[in-house]
This record gives sequence, structure tokens and C-alpha cells, in this order.
Amino acid sequence: MIALLRHLLTAAIDPIDSMDALRVRAREAAATFPVPFDRAVVTALACDRVGFAFAAGYQAALHTLVPALPFDLAVSLCATEEGGAHPRAIATRLEETEAGLVLRGKKRWSTFAPAADALLVVTSIGVDDGGKNRLRVVRVDSKADGVRIEPMPPPPFAPEIPHAEVTLDGVRVREEDVLEGDGYDGYLKPFRTIEDLHVFGALVAHVGGMARALSWPRAFVEEVAAAIVGLRAMALSDAMSPELHIALGGAFTQIRALLDRATPLFGAAPAEIRERWERDRALLGIAGNARGKRLEAAWATLARERD
Repeated sequence: MIALLRHLLTAAIDPIDSMDALRVRAREAAATFPVPFDRAVVTALACDRVGFAFAAGYQAALHTLVPALPFDLAVSLCATEEGGAHPRAIATRLEETEAGLVLRGKKRWSTFAPAADALLVVTSIGVDDGGKNRLRVVRVDSKADGVRIEPMPPPPFAPEIPHAEVTLDGVRVREEDVLEGDGYDGYLKPFRTIEDLHVFGALVAHVGGMARALSWPRAFVEEVAAAIVGLRAMALSDAMSPELHIALGGAFTQIRALLDRATPLFGAAPAEIRERWERDRALLGIAGNARGKRLEAAWATLARERD
């Protein structure tokens, strides 16, 4: 932790201004910071915009979710389909054929897919006796036969974050590329919290880097450091714990207030930096309703356990 804070507070900042530069810097960070959260913070500290910081956090989240992934592998989690990302909406199928396992389906809004080396595809293997969709996660090479990745139009904020429609047309799958565990309980459900922790850690680090580069008040940098300490502790905890979600609710309230205070400080920044922040800060509100529902569910779980 101390090494991470020292880097956050004192390291020279050589700005990252492209996705290629981001990947190089993340690989370099891995030599000193093996924990994915730490790599996200170290990399995002130097990012010159929100989109690149988000990418650092997103990749760190996936490597936390699947620790066996090589640290330098860029990955996309492909879950959402035409009907959404709820387990019952997953129509992509992993089928057993005479030639082996085959993957068929189509995904939408797959974050980072156009720049990914590998895809983590949430797929159905059929339904159980109660009619519940049984899910697995399959690792697929993004350049494998039968994989087609079609970039989607960039969003109005953080346009550097690529999204795509992914078509899987008879993609051959090795048994060892089917990840162990239930696709929903073991991957999709915890990822929502893991992603929040790592992405917000990266975004806070990005703003901390801007605070240092633009000579903002020391008190602001101190709050950044405190937020990173709290998020890191939670990132190393059980993502499914209701207690964690309650603490996370409080942390997000503090972080939103911190980032709100950054906006007038960005007002004195060079025009390019100020305009990017004004454009991209809408990203901070994405999935707020889902976070609120998880927080309410956590309180309900504790209430049931207490009773």
C-alpha cells in the first residue's frame, strides 16, 4: 500500500494519450505492482482523459475476476444481448457436436471488444429442471474463426472506450477454455461490483494525476489518497459480501462529492483538458440505478440475517 501511495503522490507523470500507450504502461506497471487494482491506479494516474482511465480500471477488474488471465492480455466481457444482460436474456449457446464444443450467438455493447486479444463470453448451456438458464463463461480468441467484431458508434462521452457487436458463428471451443463455475454467480454478478471498485479507483487516480499536474490544493490530493486506500481495501475483499456493498455505498457518496469538487477546478485548466472533463464526466453516473438496487439488497440481506 505504501509503495502505491508513494507512486500516487510523487511519481513523475508522463501523460498517456493513446490506447497503445496505455497498454505499454500497464505492462510496465505489472513489473512492480502485481495487484490488478494497483496497476489500474498507477496507469490511470498518467492518463490524460477519462476514457483511458476507465480502460485501465476495466482491464484490472477483469484480471481480478479471472486471475489466471495473463497480465498483458486485453480482454472484453461479452454478456449483453438484444434482451439485456439478465441471465434469462442470454441466448448465446455452447453446444456439444461431433466435432467438439461450438459457440453460437450475438452480443451487443461489448466494452473494449474491438481492442481485445480475447473475449470472455457469457453463454447458456441449456436450462435446468426448473427452466432456469444455466450459464458458463468461455474464453475465446478475438481472432478465432467464426468471430466477427463490428465496432459500434462511439458514445457522446468518453468516446475512446470502444464497444462492439460480437457475432459468434460456430466458434470452436476447447474444454479448457470453459471457465469453472457458474457463469452468473461466479462471474457476471460479482463483476458488477469488481468493475465499480476498479473503475472508480482508476478515475479517482486520474483526477489525482490532474490535480498534481495542475497544482490543485494539497487538501484535494489528500482526499484522493484517502479514497484510493479505501477502494483498494474493498477491492481485495469479497465482492459478494453485503457488508462490502454497504461500505461501498458510503465510499461512492464520498467519491461523487470529491469529483463534483473537481469540476470547478477543471474550470481553470487549459481549454482542451477542461472540455474533455465536461464531456466525459457523464460516465460517472452510468449504472447508478443498478448500484442503488445492490445497496438496497445488501441492507435487506443483513436485516434478514439479523432477524
